[in-house]
Amino acid sequence: MTTRALSADTVAEAYLALLKDRGIDVFFGNAGTDFASLVDAFAKFEAQGGGGPRPLVIPHEMVAVSMAHGYYLGSGRPAAVMVHVNVGTSNAATGIITASRANVPLLMTAGRTPITEEGLVGARDLHIHWAQESFDQAAMLREYVKWDYELRNPMQLESVVDRAMEVMQAEPTGPVYLSLPREVLAAPVRDVTITSPSRRKVASARFPDPARIDEAARLLAAAEFPLVLTAASGRDPQAVAGLVALAEACGAGVVEADPTYMNFPLRHDLHLGFNQSGQTNPSLGDADVVLVIDADVPWYPALAKPKDGTQIIHLGVDPFFSRYPMRSYPCDVPIAAAPAIALPMLAEAVRRHADRAKVDARTRHVAGEHRRRLAAWDAQAMEQASKSTIGFAWVAKCLEQVIDDDTVVVNEYPLDRRYTAFTRPGSYFASPHSSGLGFGFGAALGVKLGEPGRTVIATLGDGAYFFGEPTSCHFVQRAHDVPVLTIIFNNQRWEAVRSSAAKLHPDGWAVKTGRFPLSDLTPSPRFEDIVKAFDGYGERVENPGDVVPALKRGLAAVREGRQALLHVLAKRAP
Repeated sequence: MTTRALSADTVAEAYLALLKDRGIDVFFGNAGTDFASLVDAFAKFEAQGGGGPRPLVIPHEMVAVSMAHGYYLGSGRPAAVMVHVNVGTSNAATGIITASRANVPLLMTAGRTPITEEGLVGARDLHIHWAQESFDQAAMLREYVKWDYELRNPMQLESVVDRAMEVMQAEPTGPVYLSLPREVLAAPVRDVTITSPSRRKVASARFPDPARIDEAARLLAAAEFPLVLTAASGRDPQAVAGLVALAEACGAGVVEADPTYMNFPLRHDLHLGFNQSGQTNPSLGDADVVLVIDADVPWYPALAKPKDGTQIIHLGVDPFFSRYPMRSYPCDVPIAAAPAIALPMLAEAVRRHADRAKVDARTRHVAGEHRRRLAAWDAQAMEQASKSTIGFAWVAKCLEQVIDDDTVVVNEYPLDRRYTAFTRPGSYFASPHSSGLGFGFGAALGVKLGEPGRTVIATLGDGAYFFGEPTSCHFVQRAHDVPVLTIIFNNQRWEAVRSSAAKLHPDGWAVKTGRFPLSDLTPSPRFEDIVKAFDGYGERVENPGDVVPALKRGLAAVREGRQALLHVLAKRAP
């Protein structure tokens, strides 16, 4: 066992040094009076040449949590976020819900109103120190974090931090919440010795039950029309190759169910499209064996289901999404394992059992359907190229022309994956299905921070841009040198609200009158001017022929180190 002495004057200083020792390189902060000792500790590190994580001031809590989320997506490393007591926690809550449903590990921390009214360094000395105290501050987040605790004594420091780290990184991964009272952070310390490196290791791949692998392989090999449904198997980039190998081993079509990652190459002959926007892929009704991989909502039961007798296999670290209060999908064969581990094993087992001639016949059938669907999607996009106003399909198709293997796209709703093909694992991230608007912009900045050599594009709806605290995001890009290209798909309304009303009440007053109260976002601001206030490049795009040149200009600005925003004013569908 190796030990290390921390040279620290306060618990705050020892805490930050311990985070750095445990692999936390970035500290996203939205500060308040509870940060006093942390501010002093960071100043000491700066004066003496380092010692703690890199502190980044983030002017809104939602942006801070979204950046930590994106930083993990880009770098594979968790980050720390700290906000101001209960009020900061409340502003951060939507981001924590999003990280929870996406199984993203992050160390969410908050100050705590001083416990004492006098007698200790850090005791209450402002009116807010009474009004901001909660009976149970962590209760706001308890349903969406894996663990919560309060640091109560300097002697606990190493044990508490290590407990937080091991819980958040144990599968299924997710955020944890730690509150830090001001008096504890301000407490003096001497001769702090820690175990370094930590002996609290949790990395251990989840291997599948061999019997379940064989059972699933026999079903897939014997199927007339096997189908794979996935939303997030690409969370681990290594799983993408495994899914390709499995699909090819059994001639199975692959459908992405509202994908949140790049799971399977769109141009591959076995890609059959998507479930999206409340629609179930037509291939579902043809399947006699369905493999669900990391998909919380593989289909919408109220709209369509697999036919009677279809065998259903679920694969994932938590294939039943045990944190969801209600989820009623049938499962005949469960495989509780990491997809990156299980998929190659399953592919090999299928090869042992499959009839190659039948596999080849299935592959030809699926490939033909793939080509028909792809041609139809391409035709839809190209039809919009000659219109007088811009359509979203055309913008997505244009984006495909300018991205390369060094590009990462972070999408919050408007980018339709049918029209933009991604080939590199880790090249696409989308808003998790918890649907708390505001994720995309901050997450894109986090990805850029985690992968500084990549070009990052955020594709946002106008509503998502509003929710993303854009002035904070523009500030962060300039202050911390993380320029991204932001594309606003502006249809001047909340489309999800409007379409939901039309679907639920097709003969109702909103449809008859063409008026959808509470969904309109007009008059639309000049979004392209907002970025200019932060020394960025902004451009308004209104004609289909201008989309590709504008994208190239925006990307050129970003690659020169300047943030850019394209305001794409799209046609409002009737």
